Amino acid sequence: MDLLEYQARDLFERGGVPVLAGRTATTPQEAVEAYKSLGADLAVVKAQVRTGGRGKAGGVKLARGEEAVLKTATEILNLTIKEHRVETVMLSPAADIAEEFYFSILLDRASGGYLAMCSVEGGVEIETLALERPEALVKVPLDPVEGITPAVAARIVEEAGFLPDDHGPIVEVLQQLWQVFREADATLVEVNPLVKTGDGRIIALDGKVTLDANAAFRHPEWDEYEEAAATVDLERQARDLNLNYVKLDGTVGVIGNGAGLVMSTLDVVAAAGLELPGQPHPANFLDIGGGASAAVMANGLRIIMSDPQVKSVFVNVFGGITACSDVANGIVNALEMLGEEARLPIVVRLDGNSVEVGKAILSEANLPLITVKNTMDEAARAAARFAAEEN
Repeated sequence: MDLLEYQARDLFERGGVPVLAGRTATTPQEAVEAYKSLGADLAVVKAQVRTGGRGKAGGVKLARGEEAVLKTATEILNLTIKEHRVETVMLSPAADIAEEFYFSILLDRASGGYLAMCSVEGGVEIETLALERPEALVKVPLDPVEGITPAVAARIVEEAGFLPDDHGPIVEVLQQLWQVFREADATLVEVNPLVKTGDGRIIALDGKVTLDANAAFRHPEWDEYEEAAATVDLERQARDLNLNYVKLDGTVGVIGNGAGLVMSTLDVVAAAGLELPGQPHPANFLDIGGGASAAVMANGLRIIMSDPQVKSVFVNVFGGITACSDVANGIVNALEMLGEEARLPIVVRLDGNSVEVGKAILSEANLPLITVKNTMDEAARAAARFAAEEN
């Protein structure tokens, strides 16, 4: 579950992490009242959407005075950023930024542990920094029991190259962020930028938090996050249909059988989209498990195609207990059930039990939306190309 920025800010504040004051608004008039309550001359008005690139899209602006706030909030609340309609803005006092840093704690699936990443070069797209200048991004594996102790935090700031005068306050903030990560059952806590102000304070200026949905039973307070989450609505619908679905921010819908296969599929799709316009990448995780009946497949396709970001779908199934012939029949029948709701190109890769029979079923059906590929790599490239063409 991805939190909006203001929700992450509130979570940080409760955990003792230094943040700026924040107020939310859903109308321009509410924004003016929020501005007045802040008591700041210059305010930042930020679109609250679960996607990056807000600044480039005009979703982050400075405003001074009630008239400027009213005008700015009106403009931002009329935006749609990467298919995400802006329904809420957050207002904060403008910060006197002297330096910008980057810090995150995340679940590292490759090692089966936690990882801290830190850089003295914040405020930029960390993916770009990691690709072009990997030496500028320090990565420190974390013991899941000890986490970020004073010694670990000191190691991080030392290896990242912070100035000695900044070590003390940054070490303290890193430990506070670890406490937030652990107590909130998060899989990601990211601060970009973590800033040093003109008067020497360290502040988490922009936060991103992903919570582990498997821990929801321990956190009844998460209900408020779900009620405020437009994208989470798809996840709620999927749960009601007994589908294992997680919403991501890409354009290629993914359906597979088995968590391991789906995770591999996400990686292959992401790699296939790197060289294409818009860099298409996975829009979701959807594991249909061992059953691929028409009803299960129809529900999965309906959920994925309900996401306005999705431009193509990749169905990747390895036939084991469930034969590929059953999967193929499920896909054909699902498209019949969906009718006009089925609107996107679907790339299918089948392998394993009764694969040739499954391919024959799809071939005989001759459905224009379906493209069959023999390997996972070929199918991923085709799905990514379809998504790129739709952009």
